[in-house]
Amino acid sequence: MFRFARFTAAAALALGILAPSAFAQDAMPAKTGQTAGGPVLTDSKGMTLYVFDRDSGGKSACNGQCATNWPPLMAPAGAKPMGDYTVITRDDGSMQWAYKGKPLYGWAKDGKPGDATGDGVNNVWHVARP
Repeated sequence: MFRFARFTAAAALALGILAPSAFAQDAMPAKTGQTAGGPVLTDSKGMTLYVFDRDSGGKSACNGQCATNWPPLMAPAGAKPMGDYTVITRDDGSMQWAYKGKPLYGWAKDGKPGDATGDGVNNVWHVARP
């Protein structure tokens, strides 16, 4: 029993040391995907990401029902800027990823990876391009 406890403790310690580097390898908030219109930024599930013309100064103007239709690409607590990606604080205090200063969103009506049905909606929503 004592050996099992030592092994478990050693394994937990090893995971604690190795886990941060494993997560760091896939820590980018968005990836590059392909749509019929060319390359776009996508979330971790391959869903197209969008930017909103009414956002300015690294601040989201999409809240309430807008954020229901256009879900923000949320950043986890403690997320740090990396490369062209920054983290903004939304009106409700939650954190959202931005690319080159533009907050990123999904579109509730996209059904599968590669869809980009939100591009051009109301002439203010556009696919996020790498």
